[in-house]
Amino acid sequence: MARLRVRVHLDAGGHVGPGRADLLAHIATHGSIAAAGRAMGMSYRRAWELVEALNDAFSAPLVQTAHGGARGGGASLTPLGEEVLHRYRAIVDAATQATMANLVALQALAPPPARKPD
Repeated sequence: MARLRVRVHLDAGGHVGPGRADLLAHIATHGSIAAAGRAMGMSYRRAWELVEALNDAFSAPLVQTAHGGARGGGASLTPLGEEVLHRYRAIVDAATQATMANLVALQALAPPPARKPD
């Protein structure tokens, strides 16, 4: 099935797309940038770079971190981070609904997927 990928470019130069949104969701779920990166198959360094880019793209940070201690560090979404993730997902849902008939029509014009050998 054809699918739509949405990337929102902001006037200040940052952007939010499916990968960055998934990273935010994984941080919310796992409570850690490292664990979120592992869940997505990316290095800790790459996950941190994306978090920094997201934090820099908005008026306030989307992810807040806590340094180690007896229980170790962690990360969580700020209220702004939760709102950005929610609004991005809403944009994707609305765009997908608005384009569904055209996605189906485009897919019908493409050849069927190649069959994998047994």
